[in-house]
Amino acid sequence: MEITKDEAMLIMIYSPGYRKGLISELEQMKSKLQSDETQLKSLTDEVLKKVHSMTDEEFKQLDLY
Repeated sequence: MEITKDEAMLIMIYSPGYRKGLISELEQMKSKLQSDETQLKSLTDEVLKKVHSMTDEEFKQLDLY
């Protein structure tokens, strides 16, 4: 699965180190976005879509750092 640089940065900022935790953190952050933060919302939606489709093992194998 291809992760863009922007997606990788968002993952690195919000990930507690495991897939379900990242999903929770991103959903929480997304719920606090203002209506004009459309780019961040779109980026978050894309990351959530990708992370939801991964297994825990695939998430662990992401080489983001």
